[in-house]
Amino acid sequence: MLGFIGVGSMGSAILRGVISAGIVAPAEIVFTRKNSSKAEKVVDEYGVSFVSSNLELVEKLGKNATIILAVKPYQMAEVLEEIAPIARNNRDILVSVAAGTQISSLIQFAGTEQKIVRAMPNVASSILSGMTALCPNSTVTQDELAHVENIFKAIGEVTTIPEKNFGAFAAIAGCSPAWTFTYIDALSRAAVAAGLTKDESLRIAAQAVKGAAELVLENLPDDVRPQALVDTVTSPGGTTIAGLISMEKAGFTNSVVTGVEAAIQQDKKISQSK
Repeated sequence: MLGFIGVGSMGSAILRGVISAGIVAPAEIVFTRKNSSKAEKVVDEYGVSFVSSNLELVEKLGKNATIILAVKPYQMAEVLEEIAPIARNNRDILVSVAAGTQISSLIQFAGTEQKIVRAMPNVASSILSGMTALCPNSTVTQDELAHVENIFKAIGEVTTIPEKNFGAFAAIAGCSPAWTFTYIDALSRAAVAAGLTKDESLRIAAQAVKGAAELVLENLPDDVRPQALVDTVTSPGGTTIAGLISMEKAGFTNSVVTGVEAAIQQDKKISQSK
């Protein structure tokens, strides 16, 4: 059985993904959310079950369930203190997608014996093309972690990493879509200056970036790195190398590296302030 406490943008993306992939049948999914009118729409669209309280959800799921906690960070303590006694007894796995909420904080409210997985999906999960980092606590078994990984594979790719590396992951997976949007917009603006329409240039730039990313992923199993792919596009004295050298002179690579570093440092500041 699979439960959702909260089905906002991220919760609904995971819900839609697991149903579309056939990982969990709608009849085995139960959810809660505060807005009852929106809850009715979820029931109608996906055929899942709605209950009015978090305690009712945990009791209905029974033993060895997986519960996605898709609530705001400030709501997490209240939710965990309410459901943890029953969830621990049921040996349920609690999966938190709350941004910036560390496992130590989750354990503080749920107890050291509670099975917990911290998950960090990114914005592209909404179109089932996301990138998610997972980190379990010590009570989660390998089989249980594999089950959680399977759930998040329904909305994209998954990696399991130590929690100390979540800051770096957040920078290159969580923050980078905004930077990539900016890059695509900059490409399109330059194309508009050269005579293309804005809509044309945006579609062309976005598809070019998408295709380049897919080429990187396709070639990784053969250990072909991005720099080698750069070499396949550049010709001696050609346009690509001229543009690349010009961008490097303007600080292209350095700006990306410093941006990642700044994001990691800010993540540390935010974590330490909590």
